[in-house]
Amino acid sequence: MAAQGSSKKREPRAAVEPLTEPSTSSGSRLDVVSKAILAPFTRHKHDSSKIFSDLAPVIMTPRMINAAATVSGKSRQSVSSTAITRSNMDFATIGRAPLKFGSRRVTSRDLQIVEATDELLDAEVPEPEGVASEVSLLRGFNATIPSSEKSKTRRRQTRNVETPRIGLKKLGMSARGLLAEDEDHEGESVASEDDVVVVGRTEGKGKKSKHRRKGRESLAAGKVFGKDELVRQTHEIERDKENLHVRRALIHNEISEITNKIEALDAIRVRLEQDLLKLQEDELELDDELEGVKERLELESSSRSQKSPTNHSHLPSTSRRRKGPVFLPSEHDELPHGVAFMSLEGHSSPITCLDFSEPYGTLVSASQEDSQPRVWDLLTGDEIGRLQGHRGTVKCMQVEDHVCLTGGEDGTVRLWDLRRVGEDDEWAESEIVSLSDVAEEDESVDEFGTPKVTNGNGIRQGTSETSSMVERDGPCQRVLEGHSKAVSALYFEEDCLVTGASDKTMRQWDLATGQCVMTMDILWAISHPPAALPGGPASNGLFPGAAASVGNFSVPMPPYADGSWDMYQDFVGALQFWGYALVSGSGDGVVRMWDMRTGQPHRTLLGHTGPVTSIQFDELHIVSGSLDKTIKIWDLRTGGIFETLKYDHAVTALQFDTRKIVAATGENGIKVYNRTSMQHSTLLTNGHTRPVEKLRYMDKYLVSGGRDSVVKVWAL
Repeated sequence: MAAQGSSKKREPRAAVEPLTEPSTSSGSRLDVVSKAILAPFTRHKHDSSKIFSDLAPVIMTPRMINAAATVSGKSRQSVSSTAITRSNMDFATIGRAPLKFGSRRVTSRDLQIVEATDELLDAEVPEPEGVASEVSLLRGFNATIPSSEKSKTRRRQTRNVETPRIGLKKLGMSARGLLAEDEDHEGESVASEDDVVVVGRTEGKGKKSKHRRKGRESLAAGKVFGKDELVRQTHEIERDKENLHVRRALIHNEISEITNKIEALDAIRVRLEQDLLKLQEDELELDDELEGVKERLELESSSRSQKSPTNHSHLPSTSRRRKGPVFLPSEHDELPHGVAFMSLEGHSSPITCLDFSEPYGTLVSASQEDSQPRVWDLLTGDEIGRLQGHRGTVKCMQVEDHVCLTGGEDGTVRLWDLRRVGEDDEWAESEIVSLSDVAEEDESVDEFGTPKVTNGNGIRQGTSETSSMVERDGPCQRVLEGHSKAVSALYFEEDCLVTGASDKTMRQWDLATGQCVMTMDILWAISHPPAALPGGPASNGLFPGAAASVGNFSVPMPPYADGSWDMYQDFVGALQFWGYALVSGSGDGVVRMWDMRTGQPHRTLLGHTGPVTSIQFDELHIVSGSLDKTIKIWDLRTGGIFETLKYDHAVTALQFDTRKIVAATGENGIKVYNRTSMQHSTLLTNGHTRPVEKLRYMDKYLVSGGRDSVVKVWAL
């Protein structure tokens, strides 16, 4: 009874204990209830997890897979605790710091994508191109994973046949010259059965074996697969072939991508090389600018030291050798490059020569059928006046500041003061008093009309008979007479002038006195060529088919681009000097270098096959243009040809600096050769309608004259 009573007393306590003491049974009951309620959702969750696990290797990187597995493996408690911890952050902190989910920050781009989710879902997905149109992502993944080789391995294993071990591994090692680790297996344990060679037993030493030799059956004789196995292997082989096709397509796609990347890298390389060339051009431009600043410094220092009144007879230094930038209006930078922004119309025949003092300064131009060169104001484009005095076509000229020298068919050279052009007072040719009538040189003329040489070296000393002065106060300040035929080339620096004419002579003048200092005979130079350099070309002064040294010089020019052509009669096509060095190009196709102290040529440059029409040189190179349709760049140090530029028509004019060569080559456009990048370009925009004849440029300012009788002004 006592025991029964005690048990009854404990029953209420036992009923309450499960509610007051923690136990595992209560947790299990809650789990059962929750599983029963969430069973439908759990099934879908497992299905989605299975699909995601199948596609995860295809659409996710290993880092993303690991991150997803870490998040999914966290308990609810840890997730809720993290949420509670984050909930403690105030909105100010969230606004200042970027949001982060795991190790990734949420950017504004992600927020834009979230906001535009509906639009992105409604947008049409473009059809894939190339390999993507034939191979799906999952198919490509299945074709490249290692498990795709399982069927091939299985088929190989089904074809393996049990045979006595013959030690193929050791045979292969010995065939490659490798030594096995264990040469003798007697009395030692064998590490691997693959290294043991099984041979037949012998009955005794020195006795021949009595094994019978008989034909062996094929290894596949006792092997039977069955229809199901063979059908399975057929499907596996077809699938493996498809996998090979997919792999091949993927490899071709990678090759094409690499090709595209290489092309993109090549394009980047080309762009970088162009940038490098641009830097080189900028460096050359800075060098020229530095030279210009130094020249300007010397000019200003000399002008301050010499505060004497300016004399109109004092001639300015030439701008042909001037470097560096020039003074330009501020609006010039607004002009588009390579465009003719101004046209000067007034001539009625092709332009024969032109020159200007400075950009937007004074321009002088002459044409074939007009003996009076026109003077223009380049700032306004208006004609200022004309230079009256020559009795024929003006063929050459040079303008420096307010001084202009012109040479014409009448054999005279005239010195003009451009500041006096346009004055109302008129003057006539009859008012010029020529001093040659008072003192005239007594020199005989040969049968071809060329003055005879009076001494053995082809040099004739000039006297005062070659100068004429204008008595009236007009633009023409001096007339220099001495050449017997048309003056076709001239060049002056300060008070020294050198002229070349069709009488096959060159004369050196003193502009301060107007006297001829020296006469250099090109015919004598042709008959007495200087000694050829070792290994140089043979000295032959005449190009084939041209009578350069006898009679009146006249050769037909190659046709221009429009089909027109003329007779070329300028035996001295161009000349230039610096100090005592004189360079000339003549009708015999030869470039000669003269010593102005002796009047004799000391080097002859052979290479042109036609008359030389234009020439210029600097400290390193001589650049010459010819009717043979080429421009040749000569090395002054060696006398050899440094570079040859070929064109479709004759070269009639050129000018160059350290960065470019600008040339007139018988076409409507002006040719520009970049000496740094070695690229050719043509100026055509708003240009000439007929071939260009003459040109002159300074810094970024170019003036050209063509056979259309128009003068064009360009911005370079």
